[in-house]
Amino acid sequence: MIKTSISLQKIVVGLSGGVDSSVAAAILHNQGYDIVGLTLWLMKGKGQCCSEGMVDAATICEQLGVFHHIVDARDLFQENIINYLVTGYQEGITPSPCSQCNRAVKFGPMLQWAKNELDVAKIATGHYARISYESVSDRYQLKRAVDRNKDQSYFLYDLSQEILSSCVFPLGELHKSETRAIANQYNLSTANKPESQDLCLVESHGSMQTFLEKYIAPQPGDIVDTKGKVLGQHQGIHNYTVGQRKGLGLAAAHPLYVVSIDPKKNQVIVGSRAEVSDHEFYVKNVNWVSINAPTAPISAEIQVRYRTEPVIGTVIPMDDQLVKIIFDEPIFGITPGQAAVWYDGEILLGGGIIEKAIALENPANQPLGISQPEQINS
Repeated sequence: MIKTSISLQKIVVGLSGGVDSSVAAAILHNQGYDIVGLTLWLMKGKGQCCSEGMVDAATICEQLGVFHHIVDARDLFQENIINYLVTGYQEGITPSPCSQCNRAVKFGPMLQWAKNELDVAKIATGHYARISYESVSDRYQLKRAVDRNKDQSYFLYDLSQEILSSCVFPLGELHKSETRAIANQYNLSTANKPESQDLCLVESHGSMQTFLEKYIAPQPGDIVDTKGKVLGQHQGIHNYTVGQRKGLGLAAAHPLYVVSIDPKKNQVIVGSRAEVSDHEFYVKNVNWVSINAPTAPISAEIQVRYRTEPVIGTVIPMDDQLVKIIFDEPIFGITPGQAAVWYDGEILLGGGIIEKAIALENPANQPLGISQPEQINS
């Protein structure tokens, strides 16, 4: 049961053992907040979020002179991330674990723990993103970080209004170079720690393929073209993702890409770049973040992968948690299982999971049956 007596000056800071979360804690501590460090034990192994990260997080708390807590979240991580990933790859999709982890494993459980154990209503992390309150709509808005190269709002699209109202992102206004400078200024033990380049599972196991091999046995099948002609063999559909070009092991006169994956036939379908480009697709499990769910189509800047630039398109609400997205021009590599997130400038409007990409042969002649897209006022 959540207690009602809340300390407003105390903040629980999620510490992974990396420089970003360390600096977030140091900034808040220097501003006079009573901070408490919290590290989630997600799995055993190397890297941040693992054994090495817990030691580094504890060292930072010792430097700052604050309490450090470790919460065993391995079962939660197993259920919500590892099982989620394995099932997704077996079904021929490419899951997006980070946004799922932020919602189901990190922010929600962290806030619940902070309230239940310490009567604390605020949590902070080292994510590069910003939060503001919009009084007209009475909603908290999630915004891109000042440093666009480090912006992590894409991975935070699934956070609820309750969580956003309780979150603090001290690094949202900083560039990475400033974060490093602050770490050195405070002589933090993590100041020169190398930055994590991969998913925690990849960092821990060496590669996603190595991780999946622990859970999915090889199941050879055919690699075929879009007309069904067998071009080669694969050792398991979990080794492939839509848009993939390298590692196909095929000799062809022109570059081939993974167009789709058929788990029922155990086939990987390949084709040209044009064949893996789509005008429209659906997005499920939608979370409307900074605005209330619209009842009419809206125009937005849509991002289909973390490292791709957003493209203007139309977001058409089908119901509260399903939308259809249409682009004027075909977009390469729209991948089922990945997150699609849409923005109005720096404001993240909503996002969800790509369900199915549909290539239109003649989009100009397809009647949409929709009204003119609404314009969102920031």
